[in-house]
Amino acid sequence: MFKKFVSVLMGVGLLLMMSSGVIAAETVKIGFLDPLSGPFANVGDAGYKHFKYAADMINAQGGDQRFEIVPFDSKLSVSESLIHLKNAIDQGIRFMTHGTGSNISGALIEAISKHNERNPDQQVLYLNYSAVDPALTNEGCSFWHFRFDSHSDMKLAAITDYIKDQKNIKKVYLINQDYVFGHAVRDASIAMLKAKRPDIEIAGDTLHPIGKVKDFSPYIAMIKASGADAVITGNFGSDMSLLVKAGKSAGLNVQYFTFYAGGIGSVPAIGEAGVGHVKQVTEWHNNLWFEENKPDDEKYFMGYNRKYGGEGKAPFFFLRIRTMMEMMDKAIKKAGSADAKNVAYALEGMTHKTPYGTVTMQASDHQLIQPLYISTLSNAGTKTVKYDVENTGFGWKTDKRIEADATAMPTTCKMEKPAR
Repeated sequence: MFKKFVSVLMGVGLLLMMSSGVIAAETVKIGFLDPLSGPFANVGDAGYKHFKYAADMINAQGGDQRFEIVPFDSKLSVSESLIHLKNAIDQGIRFMTHGTGSNISGALIEAISKHNERNPDQQVLYLNYSAVDPALTNEGCSFWHFRFDSHSDMKLAAITDYIKDQKNIKKVYLINQDYVFGHAVRDASIAMLKAKRPDIEIAGDTLHPIGKVKDFSPYIAMIKASGADAVITGNFGSDMSLLVKAGKSAGLNVQYFTFYAGGIGSVPAIGEAGVGHVKQVTEWHNNLWFEENKPDDEKYFMGYNRKYGGEGKAPFFFLRIRTMMEMMDKAIKKAGSADAKNVAYALEGMTHKTPYGTVTMQASDHQLIQPLYISTLSNAGTKTVKYDVENTGFGWKTDKRIEADATAMPTTCKMEKPAR
């Protein structure tokens, strides 16, 4: 009788736990791999906090799975990153995300593809949120890699379309970090400007060591001597802010067309010198919700900033991380499991509604197609620029919106896909 009573109690408890989601909920671990030490630690720390917040927001909604973000310090090193990838796989992590360093991305794609072929019962999916070398979704594409940021050619197409209509720009100087992404920006800039504005002169083309230049004044002197009206740079982190800061000190009067001037810590370092001069191409900026009247994005943006975005911290910047996590949540539900291959097939061709329109994950190359914006650093606290960045008094104002379908580019990807 006692055993029967205990059995009944256990059955009731099991039903209660299932109804509350305790048993049904599955923890999906995503390994976050980016620099968490060294000169670009602030970039990695910001990305990690964005993922943590996005996971917390999804987890708070309840459901059949919970997300956990597990950090790994890449130290901006390929060898270090590959060691962490192995450690993550050994820990049972089947999803990896990374953003800083396209050279690292290429190595991850190759390593994960080989691992998955040899270990079909331990397959891993790579979710790229910020490494933008076009090759990664062209000749270097892989079924196991999905990119949620627009690649550099897509962004440069937007920048050069904008420059094309600026008749006062006659000379452009190119300065980039000497690694895969920097080379991609340089090469595409030259080709696109030649095609769209053959009258524009490439006044200079400089590559410099990544993360090692402490004084950019010699480079600024070359830009100034060239007579350039505009600068195109793919620099990020301290290489971005120190470049513009040196330009201010030298009295350089140019338009800077950038990818990462709005990155964490850049606006405080750039300061007033950037107002009206520094432009960026992004999928989001800190006044976009205000300009386009998107209260849902305002709520998300303000919630993140209350938690992580105070002075000296990591203000909200990556809309694409929110997009990625929401699409992952949908893909796992669609797949019916957190199996990497099934989730990959669920992501292929997926459309997702963001506050700024519908985005699409192209099945052909696993490249996200999304709207882009060109914006200019401006004085904040005005009728058109409500919020500032990192308590600087400066924020971003849209110059031009590029619709999602207009950002799509041809791909050379020839993807081999596993059997379903």
